[in-house]
Amino acid sequence: MNATPVPSGATPTAEHDAFIAAVAQQLTSFLAEKHELLAQISPDTLTLIESIKTLVTGGKRMRALLCYWGWRGAGGAADAEAVVQAGAALELFQAAALIHDDIIDRSDTRRGGPSVHRQFSTLHSQSSWALDDERFGHAAAILTGDLCLSLSEEMFSRVASGSAGSLSPAAAARARAVFNVMRTEVMAGQYLDILEEVSGPSKPHGTAVARASAIIRYKSAKYSSEHPLVLGGALAGADENLLAGYSAFALPLGEAFQLRDDVLGVFGDPATTGKPAGDDLREGKRTVLVGLTIDAANEADAAFVDANLGRQDLSDEEIARLCAIMVDSGALANTEAMISELSERAFSGLARLNLADSVAAALSTLGHAAVSRTS
Repeated sequence: MNATPVPSGATPTAEHDAFIAAVAQQLTSFLAEKHELLAQISPDTLTLIESIKTLVTGGKRMRALLCYWGWRGAGGAADAEAVVQAGAALELFQAAALIHDDIIDRSDTRRGGPSVHRQFSTLHSQSSWALDDERFGHAAAILTGDLCLSLSEEMFSRVASGSAGSLSPAAAARARAVFNVMRTEVMAGQYLDILEEVSGPSKPHGTAVARASAIIRYKSAKYSSEHPLVLGGALAGADENLLAGYSAFALPLGEAFQLRDDVLGVFGDPATTGKPAGDDLREGKRTVLVGLTIDAANEADAAFVDANLGRQDLSDEEIARLCAIMVDSGALANTEAMISELSERAFSGLARLNLADSVAAALSTLGHAAVSRTS
């Protein structure tokens, strides 16, 4: 079943909305196919696909939208099914990353509701099943995330094979290369992240910010903004100059986006972020914000951060002290300055691109929303 294409000749806002609707329809029809397949295997397996369906129903669709406007900026038609399928593949990849990330971070919430592994743990408890509910929750969520990764690859294979339309072999090959690199970099960045959590306290404080910056780049920035935008351009046959220009805009934007996420992970309003206050502190995330704090804080405060970061039983008072150290040391202000500098670099890169006004306006809107968001 094909998704309804984005109408040609639409205004940027109408194109934005129509593309989101087309991606949603593509995901709905694709997951309905998988629902039928799993039903034939066993009705018990349907919870896997339902968990994925719930997760991909929400979200801002930022990666899919960047892919779309990268496509349009390179001359791709508004009504092409290929870019809708590419957007759906990116959404499935993002959902898989969120499922696995929540397990790794021991996060019980996602978008204001229970994370996938917590949903499965609750199912175990409510069903009064044997053995350990948490172990079952983690195992089932890992399998759900793996299935979601597989579905993302299957969806993208439809694009790269040309079944969604007339892509040139060169464009399909270039897009496939971008998609493959994106997936590898995310896994490597995720490993660096968990490695830093356990080894960071024993490494030199003076290199903490550099290490955290590398994690931001490979775990988040490239796959959140750079690769989706370049992927859309590659699918439309963009030349290397345009793809390099896309990177010059989207990579610093992605880094600013993740820095904003790190600030929200500590100082965000739980009612808006859908996460408990100070959640990143309990998870032990050694972010740029944390690195700047340890660098700038006095010896006693730096020792307090090192000793308490990652403690699951942090009290509200201890979280408040950690937050105060981040503010008083100037780390929060310095992080905000980094966000501003990266944002300025990104939008300067956007201004240098020779894009249609509608495409430039859409990318500018997406960019400003990414770095000024509150959730």
